[in-house]
Amino acid sequence: MSITRRGFLESAVAASLATGLNAQNNNNNNNDGESSRRGKRPIIICAHNGVKYLDDAFAFLKNGGDTLDAALRVVKGPEDDPNDDSVGLGGLPNEEGVVELDACCMHGPTRRAGSVGGVRNIKNVSLVAKAVMEHTGHVMLVGEGAERFAVAMGFPRENLLTERSRKIWLLWKEQHSTDDWWGPGLADPHWEAPALPSTTPPTTAPHSELWQQRIQRLEERAAELGIEPEFRAAAVRRVLSPPTGTIHCSALNDKGEISGCTTTSGLAFKLPGRCGDSPIIGAGCYTDQDVGSAGATGSGEENIKVAGAHTIVENMRRGLSPLEAGMDALQRIVRNYNHDMNKLQFIDVVYFVLRKDGAYAGVSLWSGYSEKPHTIVVHDGTRRSEVTVSLFKGASHEFPPFPVAMPKELTKDSVYVK
Repeated sequence: MSITRRGFLESAVAASLATGLNAQNNNNNNNDGESSRRGKRPIIICAHNGVKYLDDAFAFLKNGGDTLDAALRVVKGPEDDPNDDSVGLGGLPNEEGVVELDACCMHGPTRRAGSVGGVRNIKNVSLVAKAVMEHTGHVMLVGEGAERFAVAMGFPRENLLTERSRKIWLLWKEQHSTDDWWGPGLADPHWEAPALPSTTPPTTAPHSELWQQRIQRLEERAAELGIEPEFRAAAVRRVLSPPTGTIHCSALNDKGEISGCTTTSGLAFKLPGRCGDSPIIGAGCYTDQDVGSAGATGSGEENIKVAGAHTIVENMRRGLSPLEAGMDALQRIVRNYNHDMNKLQFIDVVYFVLRKDGAYAGVSLWSGYSEKPHTIVVHDGTRRSEVTVSLFKGASHEFPPFPVAMPKELTKDSVYVK
């Protein structure tokens, strides 16, 4: 990224925010005075990987279904899908090849919450989080204890590592395990940025040849491992730049009752036992029946440090619009790094914000690739995707970073496969 000056950064933030405010007003304007600041009810908002499950969930909600159960109908879909490697069955594993899942939920009408972290062998951890809420006096269970509780509640143990995910992990383990999550993180005062990655092919012959050789070796090994031809480019992409994966959903009914949930398989090839923001009440998800609901996907560690979902809901309680509330949380992440773009380029967060009157917003730290921008999915009687309002224009780089440039054929938009 070429952005280096604080003044330019602040002007970009102001311009993005002004544009977003106009878009938000247009999206939620009903042209009837006071209600022009409100949205429709009922309404569901979620991450893009929940789009296939919105119609059923919205019909359930509209016909009187509970708000949390509606949200869980959305996130359970990707949890059950072995081809979605961001959550549940088939999620990409930790560095030891074991799938570990996190989830939390909050039920606005009864002001209850449940959470599980680092769960192995149980597919629908979103439902386990609800079971913790309903059948214990606790809020959070983790690890082996959470798994044993789930089994006691009737959830079956099963191997969550599909053949496809196992082969991707093996490809990473054999070819790329030196670029992992060990070592100093972005927040370490001694961390130094590598040579900046790029979305265009490197111009120097040695770098170009290095990438071609590395890609060729990975593709050859992917073929040897039996990864299907149509998925090999995506597998190589995941190895060279390990993805994050999460889904959040918030649901609001026509009575103003609201709930939210978030579920994830976390960072690909993470250290065993790592929990991100998804199981943290107030970070990956927060719902207050008096105000609204918010959730997040993306860089979990950064969102934990600003208690993102709680911050957003409290901002709305103070009178900020959903858009303003979300942008403020993003600006807190920026503040944590003193506007240092050498570090911020490796971070990305998307917030999903829903106020109890139906007004909503989707905001992100970066806008994403022009061909595949960050989006939220909305259903208020009409199902649609909407581009997020971003603090910065452009796409973030993955972390851990790489010391050489990445060819364009391996950027996110060119090999993203669901």
